[in-house]
Amino acid sequence: MQERARLSSIQINGDLLRFVLKTPAWFWVAFAILGGLVTAGVISEVLIIIFGLQLLGLTNTMYWAVFITNFVFWVGISHAGVMISAILRLSHAEWRRPITRPAEVLTIFSLATAGVFPLIHSGRVWRTIYWVFPYDFTRNVWPDVRSALIWDPSAIITYLTGTTLFVYSVLVPDLAVLRDRTDGWRHRFYGLLALGYHGQSRQWVLQGVAAALLSSLILPVFVSVHSIVSWDFAMAIVPGWHSTIFAPYFVIGAIHSGVAAVVTVMALIRWRLHLEDYLTRDHFDAVGRLQVVVAVSWMFFFLMDLYFGVASHDDTEVSIWQLRLFTQPNTWYCAVLIICGFLFPMSVWLRRRTRKNIRLMFLASITVNVAMWLERYMLIVPPLSYKEPFTFTWTNPYVIQPVEYVITIGSFALVLFGLLLFSKFFPIVPLYDVKEGQVLARTVRVGRALVPAAARLKKEHGYGH
Repeated sequence: MQERARLSSIQINGDLLRFVLKTPAWFWVAFAILGGLVTAGVISEVLIIIFGLQLLGLTNTMYWAVFITNFVFWVGISHAGVMISAILRLSHAEWRRPITRPAEVLTIFSLATAGVFPLIHSGRVWRTIYWVFPYDFTRNVWPDVRSALIWDPSAIITYLTGTTLFVYSVLVPDLAVLRDRTDGWRHRFYGLLALGYHGQSRQWVLQGVAAALLSSLILPVFVSVHSIVSWDFAMAIVPGWHSTIFAPYFVIGAIHSGVAAVVTVMALIRWRLHLEDYLTRDHFDAVGRLQVVVAVSWMFFFLMDLYFGVASHDDTEVSIWQLRLFTQPNTWYCAVLIICGFLFPMSVWLRRRTRKNIRLMFLASITVNVAMWLERYMLIVPPLSYKEPFTFTWTNPYVIQPVEYVITIGSFALVLFGLLLFSKFFPIVPLYDVKEGQVLARTVRVGRALVPAAARLKKEHGYGH
């Protein structure tokens, strides 16, 4: 990284713990706004429980819509933590250091939010116990363990547990610093979480091994979670869903939206917490280059899905793509999807000058996730709405209802609310990781140029440089 400031440990502690130890006025404004939106979402869910699913726009054929779109979207966002943190940690990418924890915490809250939507979608939340036990013991009807709907909670709970352990294992050294810099109930709170950590050599080794092991173990879960979500659709016989391309298509789409969400969080942290020395323009440049590869891969699978549907010469598949591409308002949705998900962001990411423009990168990250939400909506709704002309209906075509809008907005507020509270109690940029980067920082001469580098210890008949 070219923009690499030399920072002392005292300065790092002061900068990264400032928001944890002192509360600015804007925190309470953000707390009130986000808390109000979350409360509105909770009230809407209570209304659904009381009055039932007739508050939604569902019809006798449109039984999966906005709530399942939100579920798939937030599971996709959760892939940010593994992509940015685990993979880059294992590959020893030095530029990852300040952005690993925001990505990991975003994973936790987005995955927890995703897990709420199948419960909301069920209407009567208590009936979801059928996923584990038969809700009517007298009928002896057990869930089908071969169903992707049963795999979903297993994969998501495993992923959430592994990610939480991963975040906690790398948070322990920072908790020890907070324990030593606070008093009263905070001292006891951080002391309990720090688990007696005092920076001894053996503790550093164990902490490093735990982080490496969890990074490695979580990678297959990272791939399986969104593959299983895709099989919720691909294993059905509904035209437009029954496709073998869905698993890699969903995974690369999840990475596309997740990395974009990390850029959004990076920009917000840099602006509100004044961490310009830690989240530099070079970090946005590096993530932008990563996004070029991811976006091209996503567009390839999008076109492959289109090709598989059209080249199959199946009248129903072709009709569904006609519905997606040439029927209002789906035509506008597809146009926004392509422009916001690929054309506009690629115009930002392909040039170094615009990659280092943080406002443009922030705008591109927002447009990507607008497009990715629409992509999930277009994958789910048109194939189901296509069935309406061939079956009798006693309701109007599906239209998103106010309750669905409120709960969707509340889900975004819930994730941001979780990030806000986490960054208030714990450092959102890892202290020890940044300090380690300062220790390893070197400058080496390559020809006539001085190039930033990192020096690591390696074991060759003992320890040496």
